[in-house]
Amino acid sequence: MFAKKASLLDCTLRDGGYINDWEFGHSVITGTYKKLDASGVDYIEVGFLDDRRPFDINRTITPNTEGFNRIFKNVQKKHAIPVAMIDFGTCSLENIGTCDSTFIDGIRVIFKKEKIEQALPFCKAIKDKGYKLFIQAISITAYSDMDMLQYIEKINEIKPDVFSIVDTYGLLDKKRMAHYYDLIDTNLDSDIVLGYHAHNNFQLAFSNSIDFLAQNSNRELVVDATVYGMGKSAGNCPIELLSMHLNQYYGKQYDINQFLEVLDADLMPVYQKQYWGYKYNFYISALQNCHPNYVQYLLDKKTLAISAVNEILATIPEEKKLHYDKQFIEESYIQYQSTIIDDELSVSCLQEELKGKKILLLGPGKSIREYQDVISKFIKDEAAIIISTNFVSDMYDCHYVFVSNAKRYSKLMDTYSQQNSDSKIMITSNVIPFDRPADITLNYRSLMQIGGIKSDNALLLCLSAMMRAGVDKVTLAGFDGFSTGENYFDSSLSYAGNESYSIHNNELIMLELEKLSSEIDIEFLTPSLYESKK
Repeated sequence: MFAKKASLLDCTLRDGGYINDWEFGHSVITGTYKKLDASGVDYIEVGFLDDRRPFDINRTITPNTEGFNRIFKNVQKKHAIPVAMIDFGTCSLENIGTCDSTFIDGIRVIFKKEKIEQALPFCKAIKDKGYKLFIQAISITAYSDMDMLQYIEKINEIKPDVFSIVDTYGLLDKKRMAHYYDLIDTNLDSDIVLGYHAHNNFQLAFSNSIDFLAQNSNRELVVDATVYGMGKSAGNCPIELLSMHLNQYYGKQYDINQFLEVLDADLMPVYQKQYWGYKYNFYISALQNCHPNYVQYLLDKKTLAISAVNEILATIPEEKKLHYDKQFIEESYIQYQSTIIDDELSVSCLQEELKGKKILLLGPGKSIREYQDVISKFIKDEAAIIISTNFVSDMYDCHYVFVSNAKRYSKLMDTYSQQNSDSKIMITSNVIPFDRPADITLNYRSLMQIGGIKSDNALLLCLSAMMRAGVDKVTLAGFDGFSTGENYFDSSLSYAGNESYSIHNNELIMLELEKLSSEIDIEFLTPSLYESKK
């Protein structure tokens, strides 16, 4: 097995930069390079060339090759070959000096399938400047066999030093990786090194890299990895694991301690602030063969059950799956939520039951516990109808529980059953009932259209429901607004990362409430960040 020539390329300073916006700090950058070089790694990718970004000696992204000369001014090149990456279209040739004038010896160029014709002349110009040329076939799964064969014909004409399979979204398994390998290996010029760059959406980056190296071919190979798998989306193949495998089975002598020193001294502080690696959102994107931004958009809504997220993703057309289209996913989300039903009977029942009554809408904020005496007195004095939104509380006997959030619904029904509540369940049509039928079901889309509302916020939807029922005044309690720290009277209601809503979300809801106040009288019984300052 030692006969096969296999090389290792570390891309921590480049791919890892997606985690910290490439701001490693100058001493960490140079120190990491020196440790990687001392490890015996064959190539070190030092960062991005991107002329949209200003030079910053603390970042591994620079507008021109001179930037890397400044960053590595006092670093001596020893064993490893330093390379940089360009995302085609983000750095002009004018900003790339000749190879003999720069610290870097190679340039890797990435571009998607639709940019091949424009990008290949650029790649040829890079090679003419004296650099080792790496062409990276990103989003490899977007290529049909015929696409790849036509691409390889063009690659053979340019004859780069390395042509790499890049599993951008971590979609490959052993069988599919081997298929691309065989197709390319059979048709690629034998002098061109074949590379592999994995992502860890399916926890297969390491095993796929091992299988790549083990393919039945005498071609020279190079495999990418990063320290501790640091990198974009679900992260990369960990170099400390891959180097161990290469040492054991390929006769290499990489000094693994050097990788561990980089991890311990330089990267662990970053990791503790910003986790990278396998995450369920990247698993879902790989499962659905789609761009991870689609998944994140739907998860950020915090209204959908995971099954619903999967259902929406499954409807994305093939031509859009790997090319993120924000407008498309927004429309898909609204369309999915907008199950049309005949809700006239529900509206009529609601009108009858709420007619002439004082209405108290309860939110899940901490204030419903802190101001329990005030709230209880209001309920008693006003004989108020109590409607809680997206939660059930044992502090108050609610007449209705309004649920517009499918994600909340599944947890809420467990609590509801345990308390054996007599509250009626009022849902919007995007929520699928289970365990027991809903008492009131209202069209989700119709609630979003009242008062020009475009938000899926539960309070705003519930207010719209009150307006459809002919209610002209409501009192609010427990709608505290989002703030840093715990926002809910019950910590189990919290979503991870809800602080990201924070001030922006408060302002948006405040503005919507101001609009609705011309059509329905809204008063706050407890303090709220949603309350207008006017």
